[in-house]
Amino acid sequence: MNDMTQQSHFTQLTAADTNPAETQEWRDALLSLAATEGSARVRQILDELARLARAQRMGWQPELNTPYINTIGVEQQPVFPGDLAIEERLASLMRWNALAMVVRANQAYGELGGHIASYASAADLFETGFNHFFHARNATHGGDLVFFQPHSAPGVYARAYLEGRLSEADLMHYRQEITAPESGARGLSSYPHPWLMPDFWQFPTGSMGIGPISSIYHARFMRYLTHRQLLDCGARKVWGVFGDGEMDEPESMSALTLAAREKLDNLVWVVNCNLQRLDGPVRGNGRIIDELEKLFAGAGWNVIKLVWGSDWDGLFARDTTGALVRAFANTVDGQMQTFAAKDGRFNRDNFFGQNPELAALAQGMTDEQIDRLKRGGHDLVKIHAAYAAAAAHTGQPTVILAQTKKGYGMGSAGQGKMTTHSQKKLDETDLIEFRNRFNLPLTDEQAKGLEFFKPADDSPEMHYLRERRAALGGALPQRETACAVVPVPAIDRYAQFALKADGKEMSTTMAFVRMLGTLLKDQELGPRIVPIVADEARTFGMANLFKQVGIYSSVGQRYAPEDIGSVLSYREALEGQILEEGISEAGAIASWTAAATSYSVHGLAMLPFYIYYSMFGFQRVGDAIWAAADQRARGFLLGATSGRTTLSGEGLQHQDGSSHLVAATIPNCKAYDPAFAGELAVIIDAGMREMLVEQQDVFYYVTLMNENYANPDLPEGAAGGVLRGGYHFGSYGPQGGERVTLLGSGAIVTEVVQAAQQLADHNIGVDVFSITSWSELARDGMAQEARGADAYVAQLLAASAGPIVAATDYVRAVPESVRAFMPQGRRYSTLGTDGFGRSDTRAALRSFFKVDAESIVARALADMGVNAWVS
Repeated sequence: MNDMTQQSHFTQLTAADTNPAETQEWRDALLSLAATEGSARVRQILDELARLARAQRMGWQPELNTPYINTIGVEQQPVFPGDLAIEERLASLMRWNALAMVVRANQAYGELGGHIASYASAADLFETGFNHFFHARNATHGGDLVFFQPHSAPGVYARAYLEGRLSEADLMHYRQEITAPESGARGLSSYPHPWLMPDFWQFPTGSMGIGPISSIYHARFMRYLTHRQLLDCGARKVWGVFGDGEMDEPESMSALTLAAREKLDNLVWVVNCNLQRLDGPVRGNGRIIDELEKLFAGAGWNVIKLVWGSDWDGLFARDTTGALVRAFANTVDGQMQTFAAKDGRFNRDNFFGQNPELAALAQGMTDEQIDRLKRGGHDLVKIHAAYAAAAAHTGQPTVILAQTKKGYGMGSAGQGKMTTHSQKKLDETDLIEFRNRFNLPLTDEQAKGLEFFKPADDSPEMHYLRERRAALGGALPQRETACAVVPVPAIDRYAQFALKADGKEMSTTMAFVRMLGTLLKDQELGPRIVPIVADEARTFGMANLFKQVGIYSSVGQRYAPEDIGSVLSYREALEGQILEEGISEAGAIASWTAAATSYSVHGLAMLPFYIYYSMFGFQRVGDAIWAAADQRARGFLLGATSGRTTLSGEGLQHQDGSSHLVAATIPNCKAYDPAFAGELAVIIDAGMREMLVEQQDVFYYVTLMNENYANPDLPEGAAGGVLRGGYHFGSYGPQGGERVTLLGSGAIVTEVVQAAQQLADHNIGVDVFSITSWSELARDGMAQEARGADAYVAQLLAASAGPIVAATDYVRAVPESVRAFMPQGRRYSTLGTDGFGRSDTRAALRSFFKVDAESIVARALADMGVNAWVS
């Protein structure tokens, strides 16, 4: 159906016409213009008429929805470049092996779960990409980035099995990652998890919504690398295959306008519109494809609707009255799901039987032919046409809205049924029916026995499979880690002021920004640093970096900033280095993840520093941080204005008392809460060397404060203790007699020192320890306990005496994490900021939460059994 016929059919769906004859004249004029001058001229006239209507305030604007038919007409389809018969056979084999893998696992262990229906609907979408579009990384191509719909992971394993990358034993250990090695097999993770399959999966997508937003920021980061002339990513694409139900996640939608604003035509989303979520239809009383078309078109994306397969082309050609388009316009997703679940006879009676015009279209078709009418997402020719158009489109990101049937081919066992997402078992009749539906080369016994099937190595299918992937650079997905070491300058070249602070007053935030400014000037490391902020650069004192390295903008700077005469004026540039993401922590962490995994995704190590209000990190985007950990990110997260008492007036929603508790749950996150600039310098230096030189799969979370106080020199030999989690900061008062030990971290160390001085003034001896990382101490304690050795913290405190009091700006659970590793026989008390935050001065807040010097003294005296000051 061509564009003009679509328009003609669409107008029949509008309100009643008060002057049909005149309307027909306008239609004829438009069709005549299209015939004589082409569609470009038609668009020009329509644009002009729309401008005129707006100028006259007619209250009209174009409808964002197009008819419920394919965007690409038959006459626009390119010739299919592959062997259609072989590709259909291969897709059928993938479906079978994926189904067999899940069902076998659940027959053996009913608790393992898994999904069949999602991949059954998406198989053709995947296979068209694998055979014609998804380019792997090789010597001549940087490789496309492909984000796979997580519930379809079994299909990706099924393809890897045919490619020889996974064995039959591996498939038999789906979701059995612990027990698989006992059988000499590899356990296959439930969803794409790079941490668990580090040579296979590139991107974790199992938490709904994380994949979509991540794909956008990866596409933008590729532009960033290109514009900064670090790496040419011009020939590469980012492909994302996601579900229509997943589009309800706010993360899926939150960055659509960024992709359009940045003109990311290297980005293609394929939304698998099987019209069904876990429990039922996505928009039972509406139509998700219409909704998404409006949303994406309104956000500025190029939208390609892939709704009906080639079998429908003849019906559309015979439909001269628009009966099909009208019927589709009045069919909601809940009804469409019912049509998917029923057979040809039901669809003849209930869809084509709606009126005589539709019934006439179905005349001459058998019930089986009606049953096999494909939706667009199951037609390889139609899918290829949509992908080719998307790949060729310039100036906009593209979304392909591909209609499929969930559980496609599962027949009465699951196709289109409400329970299909959870379908994990099929009886023998269902298996035979599936075998027949896809004409699989299996005997009845093989089908009933769920035998995996792999064609002979010299078969046409296997030759074709290998040839197509060879033409596209090799196997995919495939994660690589090779990248060159990035030299890190000596610590005294950028942090001498911090190591030898000599009592100067500064905040740790100020110290960090000063170090960062110097590191950015380093000839080798500097260009690899990616500073990231979520619209808070001036808050954190980073405005001086605007001039130094600029803010990245894909269009440069098209205006003269209001503060152009200022030393700290705002500067955007094509080669800008800072990524300022606006008020979007979800966007900023996605951007950080793209930079932090560049070593693997692009073979080019980058070092991102994302600084943000600590409350808006793990609490707000913790799931995205967890996904970054799964992806083996390397970089720094900096929780500024950290703690519950350092931000003072901002109050409950801004004050963080728990981020270190959450950070401790992520195995490859090293979390530190330094009190002084010297400690911070040692941590930053160690992190850079661990990630860029040693190339370890860790990332660092470091909390920073905006409170200015005197910073001492870092004690000689303390660096090792700083990194292990704590060191002896100093002794106060007499060496003999009553003694107490005080532990503190972050901003509360200054309160601990004041408390120590007060106690010392009353002849109580005090040892003060600066705890830079409670989580590192706890991890060490557990590791040493497993070996039967003493924990580092116990060794550290061995030379001290008396009860131990720990105080932090975080909930008590943070210092409580090391209780088990305290020296034997000594009382251990913890002070923290449990409860909700408040707005007030720092002094008032610390007194309220009882983490100020006076409260620390009171706790110490009580633990010593002293009711009054010792004279």
